[in-house]
Amino acid sequence: MSKRKITFYHAPQSRSGATLTLMEELGAEYELKVLNLKKEEQRGAEYLAINPMGKVPAIVHEGVLVTEQIAIYQYMADLYPEKGLAPAIGDPDRGPYLRWLAFYAGCFEPAIGDKFRKVDPGPKSSVPYGSFDDMLNTFVAQIEKGPYLLGDRFTAADVLWGGAMAWATGFGLVPKLPAIERYMARVAERPAAKRAREFDDKLIAQQAA
Repeated sequence: MSKRKITFYHAPQSRSGATLTLMEELGAEYELKVLNLKKEEQRGAEYLAINPMGKVPAIVHEGVLVTEQIAIYQYMADLYPEKGLAPAIGDPDRGPYLRWLAFYAGCFEPAIGDKFRKVDPGPKSSVPYGSFDDMLNTFVAQIEKGPYLLGDRFTAADVLWGGAMAWATGFGLVPKLPAIERYMARVAERPAAKRAREFDDKLIAQQAA
């Protein structure tokens, strides 16, 4: 068996969709385990034994469990260095690449969560992302330099953010600013993203049948 083959726990219409796009971008070898969220299979005893948080995505590689979206992106992109989706240690782009992965987890997710729940985050001094506008303006300023987060270099961070912007704008949590729409389109038009969407559409139809 290939040393790089993983088991990938996935559910359509979830944040795992962008991870499926990453797998396509990498040409990764994986055994797919599909969960039906409408049946709450992610809360079943079988899956909770794998990921006690009951979340997707999750991967298992050579007996090692990796959960949390950012960790999976780093792990998978580093597992396939020849694909060039993760700048290597020593590459000047490594720091900016890690920055935008961390910014997603440390600033974007908390800000979006507070906005979705209509929570008053409190004074800037006590909020990890400052304010929603601080977070969004920082991201928009970066993609306006474009075409990707690291300029001309497309990385796993763009797969992550492209997918996030698609659902965040779709739910009205992030405004459809011109820079954001251009950025989303670039990521969504890539062949890997199209394949992942087509595959998920089939899974959605199967689960609805």
